[in-house]
Amino acid sequence: MTEQARAGRTGAGEAVIERAARLLAAFTADHRQLSLAELSRRSGIPRSSALRLARKLVDVGALERRSDGAFVVGLRLLEVATLAPRGHGLRAVAMPYMEDLFAVTRQHVLLAVRDGDDALLVERLSAHGAMPVQYRVGGRLPLTSTGVGLVLLAHAPADVQERTIEEFVPSADTEIRSPAELRRTLAEVRRGGFARGRQSEPWSVSTVAAPVRAPDGAVVAALSVVVPTGGPDLGTYVHVVQTTALAVTRELNYSSVAADRTPT
Repeated sequence: MTEQARAGRTGAGEAVIERAARLLAAFTADHRQLSLAELSRRSGIPRSSALRLARKLVDVGALERRSDGAFVVGLRLLEVATLAPRGHGLRAVAMPYMEDLFAVTRQHVLLAVRDGDDALLVERLSAHGAMPVQYRVGGRLPLTSTGVGLVLLAHAPADVQERTIEEFVPSADTEIRSPAELRRTLAEVRRGGFARGRQSEPWSVSTVAAPVRAPDGAVVAALSVVVPTGGPDLGTYVHVVQTTALAVTRELNYSSVAADRTPT
């Protein structure tokens, strides 16, 4: 067996697992089922190779194939995803406190973690009469124009912050208008222990977010309330959001200590 074959690489020098990741990444909230042609086009993998790889993913449950031939994401991925400590594990700890916050505010309550240059939403609770939003569990939110994003960015590594500030381009629907203003905002988030945000499109909403911390003090998540702009003053939400985030932090730390003490 050649060294290339032992490494599990294709003739083009790309690892099979990398191609599988590209194939899975072709699915999005707007593209939940894909024909073979669409799968090939969106992943950039030749049709014959895409078919062979898709069949292997079907065999292990990562994909499923419908009667019409279209591919969809398989339940095996959901099963594995629930084991992610920064996703389902964090959600399980935070959910009782999020439900309390939801009961008090009757709005949208979000829990997010930073994943690269985005905030990844791991849970959302929403009242029936709450303002419409486009957030979905598993969806990505910008770090520079959402409350959870600003909290996560303010406590991200320095190199991530500097790169994001340098590359910042203001959008029409956000209040921050320049890299210098973004830098000041992040400093205010660190000093105050919370972030405020506002978006005007597609709906006018405002948000308050606060950090959730690990036992070592590192910020591991952000918790927020999203409300219609023009309602009660955002200041009325600051204390309750901070208090809830602190309760999640304490429970997360307690759970971590308890796990460390559990006999193996």
